[in-house]
Amino acid sequence: MNPNKTISPTGGDQSKQLNTIFIVAWFTCTIFYFVQYALRSAPSIMQQEIIATLNISSIEMAGIIGLYFYSYAFFALVSGVLLDRIGPRFTASLGILLVVAGCVLFCSGTVFTAQTGRFLQGAGSGLAFTSAVFLATRGFPKKWLATAVGMTQCFGMLGGFMGQAVVSPIIKNNVMSWQMFWMVAAGVLVVIFFASVFITPRTREGKVNWGGLTQPYLVVLKNPQSYVCAIISAMMFMPTNVGNIAWGSQFLIDGLNADPHDVALRLAMVPLGWVIGCPILGYISDSIGRRKPVVLGSIIMMLITGGVIVYLPNIVPNYLMGLLLGVASGAAMIPYTMIKEVNPDEVKGTATGVINFIVFVTSAIMTNLFNILIRHLTEVEGGQLNLNVFQKADMVFVGGLVLAFVLTLIVRETGSKAKVA
Repeated sequence: MNPNKTISPTGGDQSKQLNTIFIVAWFTCTIFYFVQYALRSAPSIMQQEIIATLNISSIEMAGIIGLYFYSYAFFALVSGVLLDRIGPRFTASLGILLVVAGCVLFCSGTVFTAQTGRFLQGAGSGLAFTSAVFLATRGFPKKWLATAVGMTQCFGMLGGFMGQAVVSPIIKNNVMSWQMFWMVAAGVLVVIFFASVFITPRTREGKVNWGGLTQPYLVVLKNPQSYVCAIISAMMFMPTNVGNIAWGSQFLIDGLNADPHDVALRLAMVPLGWVIGCPILGYISDSIGRRKPVVLGSIIMMLITGGVIVYLPNIVPNYLMGLLLGVASGAAMIPYTMIKEVNPDEVKGTATGVINFIVFVTSAIMTNLFNILIRHLTEVEGGQLNLNVFQKADMVFVGGLVLAFVLTLIVRETGSKAKVA
């Protein structure tokens, strides 16, 4: 395998056969995606330790966590044109280095360095998923695109599960301090960086045309279907990005009075559900040749499971509904496939960047708005953060899922059977 060899950008994108070089590079990039997702979710189970070290409040801690989504969104947008114009080797490697710097700064002991580190973690992570999907579209046959995207996200959510379920006992049992965890993560990423540089092939996108840098964005952004796909995915992501990652720990502890020792595992059920749901729902969508029925069914399931978790928390086993919510929300990745299918082949990297940008800008904005809403409702409750506060605030997620359902009804079907028809 010669990583310096220039490969045609269409070599794996439209092919009906597997492209081994790109599949190996995709696998390497998904390992990066796995690690960065573990780092995305890890702060949710070490919040008390970080709060004590930095001497900040829970709301300030949620604000630091939310910084991730701002930088993630911007760099996800930038990553599209970097992939289409420069190629995946530079893009993925840059992302890894940014996360390494973010890990080191995050555990440096001050609020400012924690904020800066979290911002850099988001920036580097914003290049991970788009790079992995870019490589997947060139490594796997086109008819299995949704399955490949689902498998990519499966790796990420497995990392999210590990970042909560596995890291929690390491921190709680003092196997290592929370600061040491971030330094070890930085070391692991350095190894992945060298593997990525060696394995990932160059593509013809390496011949940069800076004069036409904005053209891919114009193609994607002039297509109304791009916005519809992005908003559907953004609304489906809110319960996990805002609800589970930013506020899940407080909901379980202050809202449900859960045993602190069970919190990490209960939170981890959602990303574990993604591990199951992403590839299975993607495979079902590819097999039936339809996207919309899978998304619509998943939204209904998210409304049911999320409603049971928040409004009827004691009628089912603690872990079941979180797992089912994660399985259903795995369909949030199907619009990532749809936005590629409603746009030309030469801007697929940019299309992924655009939808990632919209999804995570929405998550960043909603995290801050949700923080404000929680603060207001807490004041109404006499300064007490309780279940009633979370039940009222949860209507934000209900409204978002209803909006996603309506938009799915009107978005254009892009599955293979619809195209044939």
